[in-house]
Amino acid sequence: MAETAAPPAGKLSPHTLSRRISRDVRLRYLLALPAGYAAAEGDTPRRWPLILFLHGAGERGAALQKVKKHGIPRVVAEGRVADFPFIAAAPQCPEGSRWTMQLEALAALLDDLQAGYRIDPERIYLTGLSMGGFGTWALAAALPARFAAIAPVCGGGDRSSVRRLTHLPTWVFHGAADPTVPLTRSAEMVEALALAGGDVRFTVYPEARHDSWTPTYDNPDLYAWFLSHTRREPGPEPARPAARRGGRR
Repeated sequence: MAETAAPPAGKLSPHTLSRRISRDVRLRYLLALPAGYAAAEGDTPRRWPLILFLHGAGERGAALQKVKKHGIPRVVAEGRVADFPFIAAAPQCPEGSRWTMQLEALAALLDDLQAGYRIDPERIYLTGLSMGGFGTWALAAALPARFAAIAPVCGGGDRSSVRRLTHLPTWVFHGAADPTVPLTRSAEMVEALALAGGDVRFTVYPEARHDSWTPTYDNPDLYAWFLSHTRREPGPEPARPAARRGGRR
């Protein structure tokens, strides 16, 4: 390859890097198909809604069965919600990582699931607890056109990112006495999303500590709420407030 010509010494000159970079990603996950999925259904097979579930920090690692401890995998494994009508996917975050560091891998997982299973692209739902609640906010902001509704549980995130989520129905859950992730982390996201014109609900459990996920995922109303929504295309982001000028604030 020819050597790049050196720019003039002592002067600033503009340059652009344009190069395709790819990397391998790997996520192990639990998958559950709903009753009736395998049934023959004529020339136009039925497509099913998908719930993508992101676990908390305690379930990271290489022991995939740990993912069954809480949330959607527990609901499915124990039959805690009758007639669960979703394809459910629950990936495991590698040890030492966080979901906010795995957004590219999660996007690839969604692509792979949609290629391999009869998933309705208009009914893909996202939820997660604690570390997975943070991941839910982050992944929805990274892929705002991908989901029909999201439900972050005892999480939080970047308030500025909610500008990408105003089209996306959001139901947030948190325990008022949570000593691990303070209630304010969810409250500030809810406030920011509401101020931006978003469609947001907020459920606070007055006596709950960090475990706000058990009453959330045991509640059939959550799944009915998910199914009441289909995917909407994001609109233009709301204009940013004008910066103040002059004087101290």
